[in-house]
Amino acid sequence: MNTPPSARTFAVGDLQGCLKPLQCLLQRVAFDPAVDRLWLVGDLVNRGPQSLETLRFLFAMRHALVCVLGNHDLHLLAVAHNIERLKRGDTLREILTAPDAAELLDWLRQQPLLHFDEARNTALVHAGIPPQWGIRKALRRASEVEQALRDDARLPLFLDGMYGNEPARWHGELKGVARLRVITNYFTRMRFCRADGTLELKSKEGLETAPSGYAPWFKHPGRKARGVRILFGHWAALEGQCDEPNVYALDSGCVWGGQMTLMDVDSSQRWHCDCKPESETPA
Repeated sequence: MNTPPSARTFAVGDLQGCLKPLQCLLQRVAFDPAVDRLWLVGDLVNRGPQSLETLRFLFAMRHALVCVLGNHDLHLLAVAHNIERLKRGDTLREILTAPDAAELLDWLRQQPLLHFDEARNTALVHAGIPPQWGIRKALRRASEVEQALRDDARLPLFLDGMYGNEPARWHGELKGVARLRVITNYFTRMRFCRADGTLELKSKEGLETAPSGYAPWFKHPGRKARGVRILFGHWAALEGQCDEPNVYALDSGCVWGGQMTLMDVDSSQRWHCDCKPESETPA
């Protein structure tokens, strides 16, 4: 009798509705959803050509997935509650009018903002973990937003108040939507910040464009989650490159004509599939 293959765990960068490159990567490693596991770094939808098909593909294999939410996923949930949130360039309308929209969106809002695999000492997050939080505090803060997303009564209020760059820094006295907004911005929008966690959310280019007094979140020497291995996406301008030990950038700009990146979580081996450009400028 043939011995079944050992389970493997892979992580993939931002999909943003680019289904064909994902399928290319899964074929490249002979991914078997009955055995293997796939970690998704968020931004499953938007900008790309197949947002609905991508969600359906993932939903069909949801038992094999670990998924954290990105800013575009949260934007989809907000648009579903208020169509006036829809922006030019969004590729979400097909999801909203699909007969299975309610099922897909309900599954999406059950997903976490932060996943931590204790055995691997590895965290999965869309944008990053702010320097002032260790992994335990980060998990507690992420849980606050996750509870709001899963609560029918609180969800509309959170989604309506989610947008905005203020407050720019966490402090424990924050309450209500403002508290949830800054937590959400850390996990789904952060690139540059100060050592105390003060966010600068306008700059979107590479490391050399850090505003004065700010640095990439992972470059602060005193950051409290430094002992944890972190896999993140969101920052397409990094092109999947990060020289910080134990920090792995997985967004290689697929939706902007770059590549989609798949990584073996345990060995760190990477595979790439090329993507056709769908837009000209990053989100």
